[in-house]
Amino acid sequence: MHAPDHDAAEEIRWQGKYITAKQRGRWEYVSRSRNIRAAAILALTDADEVLLVEQYRVPLGSVSLELPAGLIGDDDGEEDEDALVAAARELEEETGYRADHLEDLGNFFSSPGMVSESFTLVRATGLTKVGEGGGVGGEDIAVHRVKLAQIREFIAAKRREGCGIDVRMLLLLAEDFLTGE
Repeated sequence: MHAPDHDAAEEIRWQGKYITAKQRGRWEYVSRSRNIRAAAILALTDADEVLLVEQYRVPLGSVSLELPAGLIGDDDGEEDEDALVAAARELEEETGYRADHLEDLGNFFSSPGMVSESFTLVRATGLTKVGEGGGVGGEDIAVHRVKLAQIREFIAAKRREGCGIDVRMLLLLAEDFLTGE
């Protein structure tokens, strides 16, 4: 397979604290600065529920429905942070739940034609409520416990409210899409 521009030099066009705009040949794309990655958490309760978070996202200009997630190694001196350690921390900060079991389900890319950012998908089970959640440092995160059997209706209702729907919600809707329901 021939990949145009794959051997062109990568040039940094702009760099901020968290984002770097790059160009390779005619391709323009964005990456996380300092090779920061992310962890997205599929948190499942023993009652066949999934934990979802809703928060305002400036690029969308609206709230967004998402899996709990956060950056890995974004603090100085933590560049080698383990994905499962970060996932446990973010789950508790955002949702107020702690997991007995965390499983690395692999590394994924959310929009590989535009963004080089990857995320590790982590399944969290054996959940215990240990705090309020809601995030840290000015985050205003709403937490939702949604029955898996009602996920399609819940997401549709959030969409009607004007809520942005993160691409990772496809994970929860896959069976409906595959069966044509």
